[in-house]
Amino acid sequence: MFPSFGCCPGDNSDPQSRRRSYQERKLRMLTFWRDGAERQLAAVTAAINTLEQQMNRDATSGQN
Repeated sequence: MFPSFGCCPGDNSDPQSRRRSYQERKLRMLTFWRDGAERQLAAVTAAINTLEQQMNRDATSGQN
């Protein structure tokens, strides 16, 4: 029913193949994390830009 510990379906018993497979999974995971961080950074950057525009607008409208 369940594969034995350390064995995955389709896994090659070759240590180099297992290492390569591990590295590819790790790369996909890190890329996923980076993409999420980039989305969050873009959102924060947009919020900062919007706030600066509002502050500049308020400062110029307050002078009139």
